[in-house]
Amino acid sequence: MSPLSSYRRLIALAGPAYVAVAFLGRLPLAMSQLGTLLLVSDATGRYTAGGLAAGALAVANAIGAPVAGAIADRFGQRPVVLAQSLAAGVGLTVLVAAVDAGLATPLLVAAAAAAGLAMPQVGPLARTRWRPITHRTGAHQRRLVDAAFSYEGAADEASFVLGPALVGVGAVALSPSGALLAAAALLIVFGSWFALHPTARLAHTLRPDTTSGSRRFVTSAFLALALAQLLIGVIFGATQTGTTALATAEGRPGLAGLVHALLGVGSVLAGLATAALPERFGYQRRILVFAGALLVLSAPLLLVGSLAALVPAVLVLGLAIAPYMISVFAAAEQLVPPSRVGAALTVLAGATGIGYAVGSGVAGRLADLGGHRPAFAVTVTAAAVALLAAAVRARATGGPGRRLRPSEPDQPAATTPGAMAAASQD
Repeated sequence: MSPLSSYRRLIALAGPAYVAVAFLGRLPLAMSQLGTLLLVSDATGRYTAGGLAAGALAVANAIGAPVAGAIADRFGQRPVVLAQSLAAGVGLTVLVAAVDAGLATPLLVAAAAAAGLAMPQVGPLARTRWRPITHRTGAHQRRLVDAAFSYEGAADEASFVLGPALVGVGAVALSPSGALLAAAALLIVFGSWFALHPTARLAHTLRPDTTSGSRRFVTSAFLALALAQLLIGVIFGATQTGTTALATAEGRPGLAGLVHALLGVGSVLAGLATAALPERFGYQRRILVFAGALLVLSAPLLLVGSLAALVPAVLVLGLAIAPYMISVFAAAEQLVPPSRVGAALTVLAGATGIGYAVGSGVAGRLADLGGHRPAFAVTVTAAAVALLAAAVRARATGGPGRRLRPSEPDQPAATTPGAMAAASQD
């Protein structure tokens, strides 16, 4: 089955509306951090205040998302994501009102944290739906799930390119407040639609029996995957900071966002192409190979001295990012018990956010001392650590070709006529 036919089959199984809704539902998360930064900075005249508010939103989301994922695993995605979408939409609106009212910075930071705590992680939760969606495809299921995870990785990258761009356009055409209110509206409409879509119930009713077997998923193998995602977050944060430092030094700080967006462009293209990788090229081996690619492709950042030279370097680096992330998420989905997939994937998403905060913070301090090259050195160091960690993990488990969970068959989840009827009636 070719990648193109796999993608067509996935759209036929889930429906075009679901694919569109799941993509639009993840845009508000990508918009909210930059939107908060611009809104609070513009209102207070201090980037420090804006950075604190945006950081509080990101960290609160990293903490709250795994909790929401665990609750969704227990009670289903529908009530959890619906409540989150409505609460976070209201939370962003309250943040705008608080800024308009001229409240003190600590209160603005608290409002931003509250909105971030409630915001759903649509991307990871969408990933958990694809195995139940493809449950009747028999021998093709593993290939289709691989393609689904490739698409989801590309969709995440696309959202983090398009989201900030929409914030920039909204801030210019309307205002920073208008941009954040647009994010709130998208969240209330498409986040709720994602919650209410029939696939939400399908994902909960067509899982294997969750009353038997271990519900524990925080193992050494899973922690290694969480570390991998944290390091990707460090790469994101450090690369964006280095790009900003270089653009500012050239007197064109406004170009920093556009140049950094090229990281996502390359990543989207590579993510979609990942579906063509053969099944025998297992996830653990992919993580090792793409970690090596991260190190090789990030090294040229240390040599760039202008934005013109940075453009191809960032674009090429993106080619390794999505395949690496896709492999990590797919490995986690196979590794953890089926009843804990939602919690596990949201933990990985939270680790990425924390890594971003660490990377941007460390790189920012180094950029203040020595410019863009020390900041990019953080990117290269994170890639080296990712490769070392992947190599150590491969050696500890008997080689990169070993399956993470040999006992897990690539077969559809057990279903019952009653479960199918309940899902189809929704």
